[in-house]
Amino acid sequence: MSEVAIKIEDVTKIYRLYKRPMDRLKESMSFFRKKEYHHKFYALNDINLEILKGDSIGIVGKNGSGKSTLLKIISGVLTQTQGNVVVDGKVSALLELGMGFNPEYTGIENIYANGLIMGYSKEEMDLRLDDIVNFAQIGQYIDQPVKTYSSGMFARLAFATAINVDPEILIVDEVLAVGDAKFQIKCINKMEEFKASGKTVLFVSHTLEQIKRFCTKGVWIDKGEMRMFGEVTHVIDMYESEMLQESMEQKALEDKDPLIKSTGVEMHLGKIQSVTCSSEKINTFESFAVDIEYELFDDTLADPLVGVAFYTIDRQYVFGPNTYLDGIQIPNSKGIHHVRYVVPSLPLLGGKYEVDIGLFANKSIVNLDYKNKAFVIEVVAEYFTEGLVHIDHTWEIE
Repeated sequence: MSEVAIKIEDVTKIYRLYKRPMDRLKESMSFFRKKEYHHKFYALNDINLEILKGDSIGIVGKNGSGKSTLLKIISGVLTQTQGNVVVDGKVSALLELGMGFNPEYTGIENIYANGLIMGYSKEEMDLRLDDIVNFAQIGQYIDQPVKTYSSGMFARLAFATAINVDPEILIVDEVLAVGDAKFQIKCINKMEEFKASGKTVLFVSHTLEQIKRFCTKGVWIDKGEMRMFGEVTHVIDMYESEMLQESMEQKALEDKDPLIKSTGVEMHLGKIQSVTCSSEKINTFESFAVDIEYELFDDTLADPLVGVAFYTIDRQYVFGPNTYLDGIQIPNSKGIHHVRYVVPSLPLLGGKYEVDIGLFANKSIVNLDYKNKAFVIEVVAEYFTEGLVHIDHTWEIE
């Protein structure tokens, strides 16, 4: 049996773009169609990719880069202009919110309709119906037309249907972004089970930490071309580095003050109530501590974690430990809790550094609350070395 789940060879997707609707008609009526009124837009250009069974692939790229086009071609929604795509296994795809659902049908009717598309009979879907309805948890709305659903309810039904029809390949394109934190945790747990069973996942999310924590490999699509494919952390780091550079260049051109990026969070499960540090001006090698007070609003939350991240003023990532990576369990019961992060001897060299604080769940895949630039510290050091941090070392003379 082949170990390859998806093989993409020389895939190109070209769209014809016209300045005016009339130009399309003119081109169709031109003599032997010799005169062209369009220009070609390459949504994808010569993509080659081999995905193995059991891989969890995170796909990153700016809006309009071609990520969704690639997923639609893999799932069969679009046909490539050139190249070949071979998919070994049944695919279940969550693409744009609403795709594959009839707004006039009820939730129940859409479940059966999607099952039919996947090749299941009504009798086979009868056996899956309870699992889908229980996972979606949208109550009486399951019997209402989906055109009456909120985006969150729609996402619940779509994910519940997709994950419970036993696919070999699951494609998730930004659907989790519309759900609250509790829904995200539920979906990620289900996706973890799916991955652990040896099945294949393709995952698109603008929350790069979700991709970094969940996926094993990363694909970077840029202007329709594949920039990088490999170990997920390396791909994400390279992508973030370029996005930062572009952002700084744009800010320099606009000659404006740096804008602080805020992180929108659903505050359903937890919140950082307060953050303080031992001192905002310290010397290299002095002790440094951060006190974090957080509140959990739900007793069902499993394995929350707290992270502290150090950045330079131009947002170069210096160091980012969290309690999960360090094997520390923090309180997970409903209520207010306190945790202290201590660096006995801070190795940062002279300069100013921004410190971010985050409260997460599920190995930091789900963001509960995030304090971007919670505070800025100034590190003072006598001149004895150069760079960002001091690394213990020796010299040997031969």
